[in-house]
Amino acid sequence: MLVAHTRLVDAAIGLRVKSGCAILVLVSIGPKGMPQVAERRTIELCDPAVPHSKQPYHAAMGIAQQDGDAIARLIQIVEDCTERSVAACVAAYRVVPYNLRGAGLVVSSEIDPERIANPHIRAHASEGRLFRQATEKALHAAGVECAIRIERTLYERAAAQLGTTNEQVNRTATGLGRGVAGGWRADDKAAAVAAWMVLSRLC
Repeated sequence: MLVAHTRLVDAAIGLRVKSGCAILVLVSIGPKGMPQVAERRTIELCDPAVPHSKQPYHAAMGIAQQDGDAIARLIQIVEDCTERSVAACVAAYRVVPYNLRGAGLVVSSEIDPERIANPHIRAHASEGRLFRQATEKALHAAGVECAIRIERTLYERAAAQLGTTNEQVNRTATGLGRGVAGGWRADDKAAAVAAWMVLSRLC
């Protein structure tokens, strides 16, 4: 639950983008300038009422979608759902009020799907690109600048930016989850680190 403030509090959004959804962690600057989790939630990037919108480039399990019209329709659903989800979160955070300083998007890869020969793997890569781009576009539409972070290099990049070690980044990210209901998993930590990196530029 968000806690209302009487003054603007600097905060940043971290998102671990997945197929059909994203783990969102709102991180604010707490006492002594340390990061703290203000909220953790999962947001929809597709329409649950349209199951194929979770994997627009798949016709069935292991089979790439070949129908261009079907893909275009599902892409539009993804973009519309993502824009609604992101806009609702940003609007709620600004009411609290938080001063959103940016967002960090954690993705598994930025590889160009056209470079992948295997149709099934290419379909997964196309979905990864779609959900990343839809989330980035939605954030920009809501007036929030964002940076893309690759999951496998996230902690290394964070350590370099923060002037510390990978191990210390991991310990801090783990500690941020204390008191967060529902557990604190790798995706939550990654989203929190991405948001922390945005806030660290303010220090």
